[in-house]
Amino acid sequence: SPKNMELEEDFISSVARRFNVDPSRPILTVVARFDPWKDLNTAIDVYRKVKNHVKDLQLLIVSVMASDDPEGWMYYEKTVRHAGEDEDIHFLTNIIGVNDVEVNAFQRMATLGLHTAIKEGFGLVISEIMWKGKPVVARPAGGVKLQVEDGVNGLLAWETDELAEKVLELLKDENRRKIMGMEAKKIVKERFLTTSHVRRYLRIFLKHL
Repeated sequence: SPKNMELEEDFISSVARRFNVDPSRPILTVVARFDPWKDLNTAIDVYRKVKNHVKDLQLLIVSVMASDDPEGWMYYEKTVRHAGEDEDIHFLTNIIGVNDVEVNAFQRMATLGLHTAIKEGFGLVISEIMWKGKPVVARPAGGVKLQVEDGVNGLLAWETDELAEKVLELLKDENRRKIMGMEAKKIVKERFLTTSHVRRYLRIFLKHL
């Protein structure tokens, strides 16, 4: 699908230019709806704490807006107000031309992913960014614990200060990020792809023939 297919580096660079993102600088990427449960204000707070130490850090908040979702628009406006005038916080939505392939590009240019939801089922966007070889710092809410193994393919924490510490820890350690990123992709491949489930079902079926 456009959201998960391989992309040429030239295309990723062109998307970055189009939306004034600098892929040569550290990027923290959040993909989430504008919804109170996603707690995007905390994502901004985490970014600000980390930016005190990593001055060139950028935050990408990537989302889909629906015209018939007044609550989503209200929360979007609150989140934008919370972000203030910081030019390194980018709100990237379908309203300004961000479609699935651009979401893919933003995930691929990320240094790491951030997920601050306080309530979550299975975080599909977590698996998507993991598939691109990116570690994730997340709150261990609901199904997130099944996707992110603390210290293996990402780091888990609840509180804002601790989330910021985990992000900073990974930003400062490129080798650890790479190892975790490889584990992230491996975990998605082994556990969450439809083809992997089909293989497991076939093995069970053949075993009982």
